[in-house]
Parts: sequence; C-alpha cells; structure tokens
Amino acid sequence: MDKVIIRLQNIHIEFDDETIIENLNLDIKDKEFVTLLGPSGCGKTTTLRTIAGFVTPDRGDIIFDGVRINDLPPHKRQVNTIFQKYALFPHLNVYDNIAFGLRINKTPKEEINKKIHEILDIVNLKGYHKRSVDSLSGGQQQRVAIARALVNNPRVLLLDEPLGALDLKLRKDMQIELKRIQKQMGITFVYVTHDQEEALTMSDTVVVMKNGLIQQIGKPKDIYDEPANAFVADFIGESNILSGTMIRDFLVNFDDAEFVCVDKGFGENTPVDVVVRPEDIAICDPDKGAIKAVVKIVTFKGVHYEMIAQSKNYSWKIHSTQYQPEGSQIGMNIIPEYIHIMKKEAGTAN
Repeated sequence: MDKVIIRLQNIHIEFDDETIIENLNLDIKDKEFVTLLGPSGCGKTTTLRTIAGFVTPDRGDIIFDGVRINDLPPHKRQVNTIFQKYALFPHLNVYDNIAFGLRINKTPKEEINKKIHEILDIVNLKGYHKRSVDSLSGGQQQRVAIARALVNNPRVLLLDEPLGALDLKLRKDMQIELKRIQKQMGITFVYVTHDQEEALTMSDTVVVMKNGLIQQIGKPKDIYDEPANAFVADFIGESNILSGTMIRDFLVNFDDAEFVCVDKGFGENTPVDVVVRPEDIAICDPDKGAIKAVVKIVTFKGVHYEMIAQSKNYSWKIHSTQYQPEGSQIGMNIIPEYIHIMKKEAGTAN
C-alpha cells in the first residue's frame, strides 16, 4: 500500500469571519503528483499554504510522515514552495541563485558544486550556470526556480500556479517537463491550478475544490469520465448538463427521449442531472436519431468541428469530425456508457 506522507484532518480556516476551508480531509501519498483544482477563491492556494506553514488552521491537524506539524515553522518543514512569481535574485547568476539555500545551510563548497551541476542536468539547463537570470527566457527562469527548490532535497514540492506567466506553447512544454522531473526525482508534488487541461495532463490524483470544500478526488480519467456532480462535470472539460428523469434502473428520459444507461440506484421516476460530453454524441440522419436538432453554429477547431445544435428543449454542444452545415437537421444518438447520471442539484438545467 502506498505510504501517506501528508494527511490533512478536519482542516477549518476562517479569514475575517469568512470560511475559506471547511472541514477538509485529504491524504497525499509519497511520490504522488497531486493537483488541487478549482476556480479562484475555492481554497486551493490556502490549502497549499497550510501545508507549507504560511497559514495556521483554526481547527484540524496537519500530519507529515506521521507527525503533527501545526506548530512547526515553514523553514523547518521538509517542503519547498514555488510561486507564480519565481522570486529569483536578478543580481545573481544561475549558479548563485540555486546555491543560495545550500549556502545558508552551510553546505560544503564541493557538495554545492556537485549538487548544482546534477540539478541543472535534471532541469535541462546543463551549461547555464554562469548565465545571468535576466538573460533567460520565462521557461528557463522557471527551471532555475525549480532547480533552486529541488536542490535542498525536500520531501514535498508545493507549486502554486507556477506556469501561469508562460505563453500557451511553453506552458504545455513545461507541463511535460514538470511531470518528467517529478518522476525522475521521485518526490511528492502538490500542484495548484485553475487550468483543467493542466490538471488532467500532469496529475496522478486530482482534487476538485469549490467554496472551500472538496467536490471529488480521483484519477484524471475517472474524474473526467465519472464526475461526482454537475459542478465537476462543468468544470472538468466541456459538458452538456441536462435535466432528466430516471424512469427506473438503467433507463432515463431527457430531452423527450428515453435512453438506456448503465446507472442504477436512483429510484423510479426520480429527477436527475444528466451529463453528456460533446465528443460522445453520434450524429446521424434525423429520422434515425433519438433526438432531432438543427445546427445553429459551426466552428472548425483543427481536429474536429464544434457545433451548437438546437433540439426541442436544449442547446447542445457537439464535437465531431463529421461536418454539418449551419441550418441542417441532424439526429443524435448516445450509447449507454456515455450517459452519466447524477443526483439532481439546485441551480442546474431545468
């Protein structure tokens, strides 16, 4: 069984009488890449800062490797933090930036030199040790910040939206690099982002948060394929979220059509939320579809077409390689495995 390195137990945090984190419980395993994902204000950065020691919970315990560390100051915790602003020293070169923490810890000069050249190799900056940090690109500066955080051999690296300042292509490249570095170093990464694609690309485990509460914990594919509620379904990727009625086990009605599904246990004639991903809709001739609709908008996305189609009751988003002109009538079918049923939530589609 994988060892738990960080355990957050019943964490409750308030700022100015406003609840930021409410009764949060989370286990983070050793050598795991965990991403805290959610919109601004959901509590993900506060959770990260609590692990780092910059925020003290009002209630609850932070357990690190079996020891309660609530009162342990940040510099004595076996964690390092990388923020969106890398906080590199502009007057120091790459070598001296990375060596800063080692020198404070009075590490011998020969060991510093060995460690720095090893870590530069890991972050693909071999030969950059004499460069001024101001001469580096954003991605290279980010690698220096990673190297500086890792050279002290922390048990856990905390990353607070570290790719936010990079352009799209560089951000995607760095996602792959960070995952590679994490695997190579064999340490735990706890990563904060509001970018769903980033979370799905990099993580072993995704923790979806909203209003200081965990909505779902799971592997990226499980969270995408089986969202726990309408918020997760809407936040992770794109979804059609519809109101339906669970007629009985394995049979649901939505948009005036009955569909066989794989869900059960909701009772009979029970209002439910139905989630269908845009890529899971099969387009066919109107007379062969369970639902008929008219294509209103077509956008070419490179790999597929994104279509907005209006049925009797809903505006559907469809992703398909099958082009359908605006104004055309289509039929839509959905196989049972692609229909996801959830308990009805207030505020979802009617």
